[in-house]
Amino acid sequence: RGRGVFGGASPETNTIDYITIATTGNATDFGDLTQARRRPSAASSATRGVWYTGRFSGSYQTTVDYITISATGNAFDFGDVTVAGMGGAGTGNDIRGLFVGGYNNSINPTIRNQDNISYITFSSLGNASDFGSLTQARRELGACSSSVRGVFMGGKFTTTAPSYSNAGNTIDYVTIASTGNAQDFGDLINTITTGSSLSSTTRGVYGGGTPGMSNQIQYITIASTGDATDFGDLTEARQLLATASNSIRGVFADGATPTNVNTIDYITIASTGNAADFGDGTETRNGVAGCSDSHGGLG
Repeated sequence: RGRGVFGGASPETNTIDYITIATTGNATDFGDLTQARRRPSAASSATRGVWYTGRFSGSYQTTVDYITISATGNAFDFGDVTVAGMGGAGTGNDIRGLFVGGYNNSINPTIRNQDNISYITFSSLGNASDFGSLTQARRELGACSSSVRGVFMGGKFTTTAPSYSNAGNTIDYVTIASTGNAQDFGDLINTITTGSSLSSTTRGVYGGGTPGMSNQIQYITIASTGDATDFGDLTEARQLLATASNSIRGVFADGATPTNVNTIDYITIASTGNAADFGDGTETRNGVAGCSDSHGGLG
């Protein structure tokens, strides 16, 4: 265990690559998703990585893909989503994967962002099921977890067109083993969207995003509730990046500056301070979804 895996992206691709989180160095090719897709979401157990929905050639994908993280090779079909879209987020523990929020302008052109929370059981194949709703409909949010709680950070929030894409600072959470609607956790330091989250067993970390093409990293303590605190800075300000962690080290991969990059940064989650260079991804891309076999939800 100790792999971080990244798949999907804009421009639309089916590429999956991976790193060994405890080391530094460039990513290596893993295989391909069943379908090229941009801005999917991903979640993982200690053995399986799962990618959920996304968009390809103007259509929202209804498929869920999975891989065995310890192997390399192409993804397989897992089942179907509850609501298709793009720009959602994923997290979970060793039993359940949660997929939250997103965007689909074919469902309702006026109120486009989604508040749905869906879940899958990693050990079995099959379609996703409804879990509940976020406190606010949104897309381009971050998600992370302990083994007990899933936490969802920031995002673009729904009002009505054309202002449906306003950034917010909401943090909400659920208890992964149950079903039901999310509850308020606290607030991020600022209103922000298109960043990404990772976690240890105790701490959730959010990095990057917009407006302003942010390099800020901030964190929360998952077991409590309350507002986020400043952690440090990424090596490069960017948005639409992917994350993975091994509960000790957190990794931020790829993204847009707004030009697409293949930068990979890392932090030590238990401390605070600026990120350091890890290496490079196999492609320059944004809107990637990452997961690992040793994140905070597996503690």
